[in-house]
Amino acid sequence: MSKRKSSSVSENVNKRVRPEQEEDGEEEEDENAVDSAGEVVSDAGIVESITLKNFMCHSLLGPFTFGSNVNFVVGNNGSGKSAVLTALIVALGGNAQATNRGSSLKGFVKEGESSADVSITLRNKGRDAYKPEVYGQAIIVDLRITREGLRTYKLRSKSGQIVSTKKEELISILDNFNIQVNNPVSILTQEMSKYFLHSKGEGDKYKFFMKATQLEQMREDFVYIRTTKHVTEDKVEQQNECLKDLRQRYKEKEERYKSLASLDEMHTKLAELQKQMAWALVAEMEKELEPMKEKLHIHNKIKASNITKWAPPSIFRREQEVLQRSIDSNRRNLQTLESSRSNRLRRFGEHMPALLSAIQEAHRRGQFKHKPLGPLGKTCFLKDPELALAVEVCLKGQLQAFTCDNYEDEKVLQGLMARVFTGGRRPTIITSQFLPRLHDTRKKAVNHPEYPSVLQALEIEDSVVANCLIDQRGIESILLIKNRTVARRLMHGKNPPQNCFQAFSIEGDQIFTNRAYSADQTRANYLSGDVEEEIRHLQKELENQEAQATRFQQQMKRLDEDIRQNEGLLRRAYTDQKTEEELQEIVAKISSKRAEFDQARAQMTDLKASYEEAEQAYKQQKEQINTIAEDADPIKEDLNKAEQEMIKCKHHKKHYDDKRSTHLRNIQSLEADLGSKEQELQTSVSKATEICPERLEVRRSARSMDSEINRLKVKISTQQEQQGDREEVVKQYQEALETYKNLTQQMKNLNSFIKSLDSVMNHRLQVYAELRRFLSARCKYYFDSMLAQRGYTGNMAFDHKNETLSISVQPGQGNKADLSDMRSLSGGERSFSTVCFVLSLWAITEAPFRCLDEFDVYMDMVNRRISMDMMLKVAAGQRYRQFIFLTPQSMGTLPVSKIIRILRLKDPDRGQNNAPTNQDEDQ
Repeated sequence: MSKRKSSSVSENVNKRVRPEQEEDGEEEEDENAVDSAGEVVSDAGIVESITLKNFMCHSLLGPFTFGSNVNFVVGNNGSGKSAVLTALIVALGGNAQATNRGSSLKGFVKEGESSADVSITLRNKGRDAYKPEVYGQAIIVDLRITREGLRTYKLRSKSGQIVSTKKEELISILDNFNIQVNNPVSILTQEMSKYFLHSKGEGDKYKFFMKATQLEQMREDFVYIRTTKHVTEDKVEQQNECLKDLRQRYKEKEERYKSLASLDEMHTKLAELQKQMAWALVAEMEKELEPMKEKLHIHNKIKASNITKWAPPSIFRREQEVLQRSIDSNRRNLQTLESSRSNRLRRFGEHMPALLSAIQEAHRRGQFKHKPLGPLGKTCFLKDPELALAVEVCLKGQLQAFTCDNYEDEKVLQGLMARVFTGGRRPTIITSQFLPRLHDTRKKAVNHPEYPSVLQALEIEDSVVANCLIDQRGIESILLIKNRTVARRLMHGKNPPQNCFQAFSIEGDQIFTNRAYSADQTRANYLSGDVEEEIRHLQKELENQEAQATRFQQQMKRLDEDIRQNEGLLRRAYTDQKTEEELQEIVAKISSKRAEFDQARAQMTDLKASYEEAEQAYKQQKEQINTIAEDADPIKEDLNKAEQEMIKCKHHKKHYDDKRSTHLRNIQSLEADLGSKEQELQTSVSKATEICPERLEVRRSARSMDSEINRLKVKISTQQEQQGDREEVVKQYQEALETYKNLTQQMKNLNSFIKSLDSVMNHRLQVYAELRRFLSARCKYYFDSMLAQRGYTGNMAFDHKNETLSISVQPGQGNKADLSDMRSLSGGERSFSTVCFVLSLWAITEAPFRCLDEFDVYMDMVNRRISMDMMLKVAAGQRYRQFIFLTPQSMGTLPVSKIIRILRLKDPDRGQNNAPTNQDEDQ
């Protein structure tokens, strides 16, 4: 067997390494899949290189480039072998105690330096790669330790780009690769080896077995979970007590909340009573008015006065005034149109050109942040001129409006308008941020196959103006339908166009889905395209109106003349009628007097005859008078009585005349009271209508309802004082309910979790016991196999109850009964047995790499060679795993193999860098 050549760094600085070392890319490709013999090699998690700077007592160690399978780090004591292993542990998240090299990280910083740096490159290939799209085929872990003991990480991709600085990311990487720096099977330091393997205690070996197989970690996890479960159960018991108190509090809040319902009922009843009270007062006032109306019924019959004879002239005068106003308006419009022949802006008002000039000058001076735009109608042009009136009626005064980007510009524009428009109405100013792009109206715009929207019917030069009209008027949702009948049928139908809330006809009629309005405007003033045609149309209309006005004036003159003639005739007729009536009265009197004269003449003749007879009778009666005189006295007494009765009647008449005057005064007072009462009634009806629009039939009196209202108000006030603010009561109830529900659900979830945890824990404990038994059996099997390679026999006795592991070994062929404890073996035999124990643990545990520090320190040459052959054999059978052995031996007797790489360290020189020789000797 040929010996391995070795040389120092100084001897081989310029020496060309073997092809396997030179072509790193080729080696990586080979190791990423299979080697030349077809064996699978490691893809992910192995250490590709490590570099140390100012670490422990070394200024610079490395970079060390490791092979994919077997690596020997060779060097004398103090050369830095253990520093490499310590740096590997610390850089991959281990604490200082795990290295057995110190109690604090700051102890790893070289004396006199401010920080120490470690850089480790981990392979990141294959199906187990960690975020290969981010890190690539390698992950570089950079660790810096400061003099104060602070540790910072930088996780870089293969290209060197920093991906993360968080330790959580490093832990995720280690979990993905199954790297366990605290597992003695993965990284076995000298101190750990002395404590566990070379210890004479059976308990220490058992602890080593448990720690290596992670059964100890599982047991600790079980203990922690069980403790957590007990703590959770205690908390559940405590929360159950809290839940009772919370339930009581919730019930109290619920009672207060429910009492709000009765309060609502009282409020509702109060509102209803107030409505009834209002109409009850109206009904009572109406009852009071009925007698007064009956008494004054006779006075309410007012004779119809003369039919107003001035009605026709007044109607004509009103029509003449309306016509004159229309003529004046058309004359002004005509002047505006004639002036707009040369300047279209005058169509929007005679002051508009001056205003735009003032805006331009102010903009030139920088008074505006953004130049205002307007009038808005200036940039709007119709695609169909027939729709001019409809669009104008739709947009109304917005065609003359201006738009500003901000309120500062609006103030400046207001000042310009005040200067230009000294009197009259100013244009509207719309303030809205100027946006360069047109609004997206696809979702809310109306799209009809036959009729355009206002937005579609216009060509608007500026998107800011278009956005302004969209925001202010919603022109994307208004249809233009020429025929008003079709428009009404479409809008009033069951399915009006989607997103359309109104439409306009060609005559300017505005049609909603449930109503319609006619337009007051009859022609377009701003959007008409043909100015000459508009002027001709307006002139013709003006001529017609002036002719009509002339006819009205002539007709008025004729009416005035007729009125004057009728008034003269009326006066003469009145005089003639009065004279004729007096004449007829005189004729009647003459006829009456003539009849009386004839009657008197006839009576005269009769009286003469009677006189003669009377004279004869006189004589006879005279004689009788004397006789009758005595009988006349009683008659005189009766006459006196009659006169007294007449005087009494006159007194009665005066009394009743006075009473009649009193009644008349009462009627006048009653009329005044009736007017006042009717006014009060109207006021009461208005108030009642505000309280309750619909009249209620009330049977109760207002007084009884007023008493009940007062009682109810007192009751409501008392209950509100007891309950507090309504919103606060509702809020407290909702909070209490939510808290109670949440805690109840939490308790339910916790109880369910504890129950599930009990079941899972029982199952896991069974699996744990089975796994421990299985791993113990496998460890025994591999231990016997390793011993048999040298002809040893041995036995491993696990006592899981007492947590001991007894290992007995018989060197050479012998009887099982002759097995002796490892303590009775020689140093070399004991070290060999220890190696067999470690190899058996390797066989039952998983990790991407394994590190041993001075594994052969107590072996003689024979046991060292046998142990080395065994480890190389194991390594050859596990090409997917990396092995790193640290030894002070020269390793010159190693067999030739492509899987072996030796990193030979320089002898210690504290003042110089220490790097591996670049011969690295692959065998």
